[in-house]
Amino acid sequence: MFQLEKSINSWLSNFYQQRSFDEGSIREMELHLRDHIEDLVSEGYSEKEAFEIAVTEFGDIPDVAKEEFTNIKVKTTLRSIIYTHMFKNYLKTTVRAFMKYPLSSFINLIGLSVAIGICMLSYAFYNHVYNIDQFHENKNEVFLTTFSIDRDGRMQEYGLSPKPLGDAMLSDFVQIEKRCRIENEDVVVKYDNDRVFYENVKVVDPEFLEMFSFPLKWGVSRSLKNPNNVIISERIANKYFDDENPLGETLKVTFKNGESRNYKISGVSAKIPESSSFNFSFLINFENITVSQPDADINDWGNFISATFIQLKNATDKSSIESQMSRYLEQHNAMANNWKASAYSLHPLKSLYKESSDIRFNIAGSSFFILYGSFITFTFIGFFVIVLAASNYINIAIVSASKRLKEIGLRKVIGASRQMIITQFMLENVFMMAIALVIGVLIGSGLLVPWLEEAIGFNLGFTLYDPKIWIFLPSILLFTALISGLYPAIYVSKFQIATIFKRSFNISRKGFLTKLFLGFQIMLACIIISIAVLFMQNSFYQSERPWGYAKDQVVYSHVHDYKNFKQLKALMEQNPDVLQIAGSRHHLGRTSSSINITLPERNYEVNFIGVDKEYFQTLGLVLKDGNGFETNVSATNDSQGKSVIVNETFVTNLGYNDPIGKIFKIEEVRYHIIGVVKDFHHRSFFNKVRPTLFLIENPNKFQYISLKVKPGTELKVREDLKTAWSDLFPDIPFDGGLQTETWGRYFDSLTAGSNIWGTLAVIVLILASLGLYGLVAINISGRSKEFSIRKVLGASLQHVSAIILRQYLAVFAIALLLGCFISYEVTETIFKTFYRYHMPMNYSFFIFSGSIMVFVILAIIGIQIKRVSDSSAVKGLKVE
Repeated sequence: MFQLEKSINSWLSNFYQQRSFDEGSIREMELHLRDHIEDLVSEGYSEKEAFEIAVTEFGDIPDVAKEEFTNIKVKTTLRSIIYTHMFKNYLKTTVRAFMKYPLSSFINLIGLSVAIGICMLSYAFYNHVYNIDQFHENKNEVFLTTFSIDRDGRMQEYGLSPKPLGDAMLSDFVQIEKRCRIENEDVVVKYDNDRVFYENVKVVDPEFLEMFSFPLKWGVSRSLKNPNNVIISERIANKYFDDENPLGETLKVTFKNGESRNYKISGVSAKIPESSSFNFSFLINFENITVSQPDADINDWGNFISATFIQLKNATDKSSIESQMSRYLEQHNAMANNWKASAYSLHPLKSLYKESSDIRFNIAGSSFFILYGSFITFTFIGFFVIVLAASNYINIAIVSASKRLKEIGLRKVIGASRQMIITQFMLENVFMMAIALVIGVLIGSGLLVPWLEEAIGFNLGFTLYDPKIWIFLPSILLFTALISGLYPAIYVSKFQIATIFKRSFNISRKGFLTKLFLGFQIMLACIIISIAVLFMQNSFYQSERPWGYAKDQVVYSHVHDYKNFKQLKALMEQNPDVLQIAGSRHHLGRTSSSINITLPERNYEVNFIGVDKEYFQTLGLVLKDGNGFETNVSATNDSQGKSVIVNETFVTNLGYNDPIGKIFKIEEVRYHIIGVVKDFHHRSFFNKVRPTLFLIENPNKFQYISLKVKPGTELKVREDLKTAWSDLFPDIPFDGGLQTETWGRYFDSLTAGSNIWGTLAVIVLILASLGLYGLVAINISGRSKEFSIRKVLGASLQHVSAIILRQYLAVFAIALLLGCFISYEVTETIFKTFYRYHMPMNYSFFIFSGSIMVFVILAIIGIQIKRVSDSSAVKGLKVE
């Protein structure tokens, strides 16, 4: 009959006699040999088979010549074999622990996986924001020209440029290789009879497609040199021609001045990357500026275009050229009147978008501030959720250690060092994290990122093929593994053998560590949930915030000229649901102009809106002081000058205590204030209310018609207006709608933001609840004998409940108070930084989020109390 112990001792004795290894190494070998044999027996092998397999895997050491084992290299090889088997043993132990404690394993796995998924949201935003415009091959050599003007005591930078600037710089500086002027024109584009749309055309120099990396799908870029050609984007090609190749087709383009030209399609761009700060729908040669603006002088330094870019032969010449651009200031200021510049600057395309928030009228847009804020927010949330999941892991690992004390004690008895115990528990943690990483990647890339892209309405360009993501993800794994696993491993490894086997302590009753981490966990959950709830409440506040005028009974439409306006007005006056009609050059929520007013001590930039006398009543603008135009028409051009009505911000910024009658100049023309209107929101609430003045406009410049309608008839009148437009102007597309729709996707973005924050709040609440449930469940299960004894001795349910609650009550109270305070400070900082207008902040808003946390905590503890109540005292006393 095979005797396992005798065979092991014989093999080890032979090993001792033939080898010169140190005793510690041989003892370690013995430990792992025995563990390996035990594993094989548990898998179904007989003791003899297990012994033979184990010895074979370690090598037939007794039959090898002695001198081979005195070689250091061979010693190293043997050690590597030993450590390989040691790590294999650790892996098996990890899998067994994972299967043996499914509740704690599930909670840790889900928490860490979701945290990694949310971190991928942060990475997706980071990758999008910091990759904007980086696809351009010449991003380092291409620069936008800007100029700065003193506006109300501070320098304001503008992305516009004088028309002659590009040619002048190309002529004056040999370091400049190319220049490209860009002007945006709103036009009507027609193809056949059924495809007529308002579009935006970029009038550009032919160098545009050479300086910027927008490759063509069909056609050639040099075709842009022909003034009669047009290059369109892939989106426009699909819009007008479906999937067909449109090269050679003709489009009719009608400019705002009524001029029409036919252009032949000579190129179609490939799909423009989502990471482009600016794009195009139509490109035509800059020579067409004489068609769209026949009265404009191309050499007029006081006439501005949307942008001028230059491309340098060497990017290092930027500072030299920038310092010499002051030579153009004299010409600029001599002709620009209220746009007198103090300096010119150059901004590289590589970083232009990141600087967009500081440059007005910037062709790259100004949404970097919003996207960067989103990135910071998701980074903040991702970090907090990672720490929350790690806190869950730490708490559960420490409390669960009480069930593995015998295992730890036995390992130490047979020679395991503290370092080996730490290594084992850290490997278990890394194994858990590796699984969580795989699941987290699936959650992030398959669910969270697509969900976020759908919510925000654009593609972040996230892909798992990005090499940087495979640097980011392992970094997250190592970071999380360290913060979650290092302390439990060190804590567990320090237990002494005698203490373990004497059972002279109970981890589940050792309050400081578990209470500290539990409090930290509850505080984090409270912070995130409170912030999420506040953002949801702020979204609701903004959706209900007044606009400053009666937006609900207004229907409007863009008109091509005054003739269109008169025809449409005559037809709509017959509609019984229309109460009043107004005309205007600009329209609230759509357009305005910027002008500079001259005061004795300074210049001041304001918005102006040109209207007729009925506009105020039609839009429901509220007059706070003075008179409106309808009661003072004769005063619009009297001895004092032209009459204007200003808003409250205008009065406040200029420091007028009694504004009525105050006089200022615009381009040497005198204006005097006859009325003050209450502040209103011209754009979304994300934009600050700007100082604004209203002027009576020449009807020949009317571009909008506004209708005040009976309550509840808005949709019907819009359809009537659209029908009237189609009957009168079949070749011009209708561009109008309800006044409540003028802010486009703003309210959709509020809803999306509320949904995003609501989802994050639910995720965090679930993670916190799972962690708390697991901790309390393991803690109470470790005290089953104590509660059984108490029940046998006659303790009531109320008494047991009081004992359980007493353990957590103070921790929860302190954590919730700290969480509310920190979340208040964080939210207030975020609101002040990223929102122009937000709800008023006070601590009453935390009652809801705090109540949620209290309810969850009481529910979890209540479930565990019921378990204790329903459990059998006899079974509890049998627990080892």
